[in-house]
Amino acid sequence: MLSLALIVIREFEHLNARLLILDDDLAAKQFDLVVYRTELALLRVDPAFQSLKGRITEIASLLEELGNVPMVAAEMALILEVQTDDFWQDITLPMLETVRRRLRSLVKLIEYKKRPLVYSDFEDMAGAATDINVPGIAVGTDIDAFRRKARVFLKPHENHIAVLKVKRNEPLTATDLKELQRIFLEVGLDEAGLGMLEAGGGLPRFVRGLVGLDRQAAKHAFTEFLDGRKLTADQLEFLDLVIDHLTARGVMDPKLLYEAPFTDFDSKGVEGVFAHSDVVRLVQILRDIEPKYAA
Repeated sequence: MLSLALIVIREFEHLNARLLILDDDLAAKQFDLVVYRTELALLRVDPAFQSLKGRITEIASLLEELGNVPMVAAEMALILEVQTDDFWQDITLPMLETVRRRLRSLVKLIEYKKRPLVYSDFEDMAGAATDINVPGIAVGTDIDAFRRKARVFLKPHENHIAVLKVKRNEPLTATDLKELQRIFLEVGLDEAGLGMLEAGGGLPRFVRGLVGLDRQAAKHAFTEFLDGRKLTADQLEFLDLVIDHLTARGVMDPKLLYEAPFTDFDSKGVEGVFAHSDVVRLVQILRDIEPKYAA
């Protein structure tokens, strides 16, 4: 006679297999699969649960970086909660199902190159993890982890004039730069770590990546480009996508105009949507949006 647990597992497998087929959103289906495997691992008390939990936590972390996107901001409380130890302490199937249902449609917003390959399934043979205390903030070791910490300790300073200037794309003075350095030094970043950030594109650029670009400032950057022109529906939607990217991430590498999701409009990316002269202007606009210093 089958045990109740085994019956539940089999019914659960059947139900989730059907759910995975009924959706055309590949990113959402991949997320469904990760949560589905996590739920089965929880039922079976499978050691794989820990690695699957880590995948979900990482996805939540990547979504947190998109806090300026309204549909992500609406689920921010859950996104932050998923990253805490307390959430996983007494995790249940209904809790995991809530995470799946509320976050699945957001996963496609994660930048493709940063999105974990959630559809792979490897067994961890390295054994249990061991915590190692490392003094200071190890920027070079795990820049993504540092970025998550930096976003938290920058939160109380989001209305500081130097931070607002970065967010609004206003020129920074030498005093503004010193204030940004002071904020990071006061929370524990040492001079070496500060130097690494400066070498990696500059502290203002790093801060812009944390706070994003004010949406009105992003729109304003394209005012001259749009002045007196009537664009097609695809061109307007293309520019809206660029503005969404800038709002969420603060800056944009022009090469992304030739990658997904921009290739959804045309296989050539921006070159298939705009004339060459317009592409040159758009690339220049993206370069001008980089944080700059007052003359």
